[in-house]
Amino acid sequence: MKQTVNFELGGQEVTLETGRIARQADGSVLVSCGNNIVLVTAVTSKNEGTADFFPLTVEFSEKFYATGRIPGGYFKREGRPGAEAILNCRLIDRPIRPTFPEGYNRETQIVATVLSYDGKYSANSLASIGASTALHISQAPFGGPTAALQVAEVDGKLCINPSYEDLCRADLALFMAGTRKGILMVEGEAKFKTEAEILEAVSFGHKAMAPIFDAQDELREKTGNKPKLEFTAEQIDPDFTKVVSDFVQSKVAAALTIKDKLERYSTLDAIKTEAKEALLETVEDSMKDQRSGEVSKIFGDIKYNTARAMILKEGKRIDGRDTTTVRPITNEVALLPRAHGSALFTRGETQVLGTVTLGTPDDVQHIDALDGHLKKDFMLHYNFPPYCVGETGRMGGTSRRETGHGFLAEKALHAVIPEQEKFPYVLRIVGEVMESNGSSSMGTVCAGTMALLDAGVPIKGNVSGIAMGLIKEGDDVAILTDILGDEDHLGDMDFKVAGTREGITAFQMDIKIDSISFDIFEKALSQAKTGRNHILDEMEKVISTPRGQVSQYAPRIEKIKVKPEKVREVIGAGGKTIKGIVEETGVKINIEDDGTIQISATDPEQSAKAIKMIEDIVAEPEVGQTYNGKVVKVTDFGAFVEILPNTSGLLHISELAHERVRNVTDVVNEGDMVDVKVLDVDRAGRMKLSRKALLPKETADA
Repeated sequence: MKQTVNFELGGQEVTLETGRIARQADGSVLVSCGNNIVLVTAVTSKNEGTADFFPLTVEFSEKFYATGRIPGGYFKREGRPGAEAILNCRLIDRPIRPTFPEGYNRETQIVATVLSYDGKYSANSLASIGASTALHISQAPFGGPTAALQVAEVDGKLCINPSYEDLCRADLALFMAGTRKGILMVEGEAKFKTEAEILEAVSFGHKAMAPIFDAQDELREKTGNKPKLEFTAEQIDPDFTKVVSDFVQSKVAAALTIKDKLERYSTLDAIKTEAKEALLETVEDSMKDQRSGEVSKIFGDIKYNTARAMILKEGKRIDGRDTTTVRPITNEVALLPRAHGSALFTRGETQVLGTVTLGTPDDVQHIDALDGHLKKDFMLHYNFPPYCVGETGRMGGTSRRETGHGFLAEKALHAVIPEQEKFPYVLRIVGEVMESNGSSSMGTVCAGTMALLDAGVPIKGNVSGIAMGLIKEGDDVAILTDILGDEDHLGDMDFKVAGTREGITAFQMDIKIDSISFDIFEKALSQAKTGRNHILDEMEKVISTPRGQVSQYAPRIEKIKVKPEKVREVIGAGGKTIKGIVEETGVKINIEDDGTIQISATDPEQSAKAIKMIEDIVAEPEVGQTYNGKVVKVTDFGAFVEILPNTSGLLHISELAHERVRNVTDVVNEGDMVDVKVLDVDRAGRMKLSRKALLPKETADA
């Protein structure tokens, strides 16, 4: 039976509907706003799970018919999800995952399908609201509802779910999700905003979520409050738990003080293996597999609780630091001679090699998206190979994690990239993670900044990034600066902040508990600022300003301007003229309709040659000027001389010489080069040329 609920969000009416489409899914919701419609379904496996993790998958399916378009490419159908769709999957997944009970492991899938899209409203926030609603009305043990929306500051005012046009010119844009109690997830970018301004925007967004929660509760009530699946985490025999705990507790506590990551992991693995060998020796064969799994579970819980207790009670972290100290930092630049810019950033056991490549307009990335055909002249790609954590693994396509981390680092640096008018290069940064033990994405921001400076890019400010963590048990709270990988896993928050000394440029926060208060959020922002500035100090000891020039291996880009009506002449029929220039000089040429021409070349001489050829094509003859032209046609009354490309004038027989000339061919023939002077150009553009005007009069007297 069809049920609907309406509510207002950001001045727009949003409708939640269920019971009409996709009724075999456990939860199915149509979320509509204006001409935007997103179908979100949630299905939970009917079978008990066997995995030791929560197998939740989220898909974001963009249909081009939603915008009345046919997909590009050979097959003319939607294929693998693009980067934008993957990022939207992550935005939906991250706030939902922590709301399920610990230990729940039934396979669960959420599919968000964009059915209609006008580009004026945020489809990802509609999809996230739909995902929460679909789970809320289903039997899944979902601890929601959750709400999601976009907040932007446009023309100095905060607004909810802005239009695409407003979002493009916003000084602050963030996507956030939360529960009634507080924040679950925040991600955004800004143009040098202060911590107070970020906090104000997040608070503004959370207050706007109230009608979203109410609407979901109302729809659940209308659909009959379907009973939730009962779930109780598997309990282990307390006596066996005590035996394992007594055996490993002190050993684990000692191992957690080992600073070196690989040595610590090796020691902990050895302790777990020793425990299994010693404690399972007398266990019956039929029970060994079960008991072995229980040892691993108990061991993991002891490691988790011991590390957290060390921080909360002793103020001591795994590697011996206090809660605010940043790990030792070393930096290098100009490592790679042929790269246009390079830098190596090392912070503790996290190391990133950043490279910068300066490209020409031909290197612009073209994206076929629901918002239309988009162009990107700044790209950041993040690579996380298995060797960076001392493991083997599959190498190949970009993972969702790599896409997400790279996008965050790209947003962090986007605010400082110069405008094309000032620096007309396409920029590509690559962050190669060489070692990882905590926040390699923020390491990419730091390496990317130094590589940009090394490449001579006139960035608007130097950006550093840091990852913050949280340990919270009741009223006991510890905020951690520059977290390790282990502290990310055992902690309750992963909060990444990047920016310059003037303000924040990007941030991302994920919460693994119910939610956090604004007091904790504010303190984390303040502590992150101190850490960011410390990292900037270390970076600027190596390089602080852009190099005075770009690499000798980078293309030189020259700009010239011609009259728009001359563009056709530069291109030539079928592109013949422009192709000829490219073939002869080896340069790259990009022409805009307004007459702006960019010439890109690594050889300055060839660039100058191409510019001269273009200037000759668009040059207009001046009366009184002398030109060396080619005779292209001979007639009885004179000769036609091409003085500029595609520009010819008449050299009348009377203007060949001072003396009388009976036959034109007595003086010039087709193919001859001859110096002539422009006598006149009429309104129709016809030129009168003279050879006689350049000859001395003595010739006639003789």
